[in-house]
Formats: sequence, structure tokens, C-alpha cells
Amino acid sequence: MEEIRYMQMSDRKFWYCLDKHLPEAEFTNKVGNRQGYVFLEDDKPVGLLRYNLFWDNTPFCTMLIIDPGFRGRNYGRRLMEYWENDMKSQGYGMVLTSTQVDEEAQRFYRKLGYKDCGGFVVDIQGYEQPMELFLIKALS
Repeated sequence: MEEIRYMQMSDRKFWYCLDKHLPEAEFTNKVGNRQGYVFLEDDKPVGLLRYNLFWDNTPFCTMLIIDPGFRGRNYGRRLMEYWENDMKSQGYGMVLTSTQVDEEAQRFYRKLGYKDCGGFVVDIQGYEQPMELFLIKALS
């Protein structure tokens, strides 16, 4: 049986197995603000999605990841669709996400109807990374 639900404090151990970027204090904030989801298969967590509000008014998916042993089962697509529907039900008209240009995720997002809308390059010494590509989708 599959289920998608908001993240809970009890998800902390699983969460940090997949998400190495979220500061500890932000985990608690995400739980309290309901800004994250967990995908469960037979009550076992297998994937997650978290977001924040870009410009304080536009949902922005900041992390989508599925446990490597569970990839290829459309869990990522279903997590994105669940999030999009939740954002639409809360009255939002569009959503954003991003990925580095050297990652395959851009193809995944385009298949879901996202379109490129810009990007930026981080060239500060010690923080360098490939260009970050932003993608946008209307919630109609």
C-alpha cells in the first residue's frame, strides 16, 4: 500500500538518510509548517519532498529524492503531483523548482510540464557549482 503524508518529527532519521542539505533547526520548522512530504510503501518511507515559499508567496520545491532502491516506480512524479495539488488547493497559481544544469532532473521536470525560466551561476570561492536552472509551472 502506498501513502503520501506530511513529514513528522518521527521521520527525522529517515529524512537525513536522503537529505544531507537541510539544517537541523529547519527540519523542525518544516514539520511545523507542513512544508515536506514523505512517500511510504507498505508503511516504509521511500522518498521525500520539501519546499519553501520563494518571495514569500510562491511554492518552490527545494528537494525531491527517492531512495535509490525504489527509483523507477514513478514515486517522484507522484510526489510532485501530490505537492502541486496541495499547493493548488491552498490557492497558489504557480510553482517553481530548480536543478543544476548538469543533472538529469531537468528532463524529469520538463516531462511534468515545467518550463525553463532562468538561472544563476555561483562562482564564489568555496561555493562554486554548475549553473542552477529554475523551472516554473502554472497550476491550472
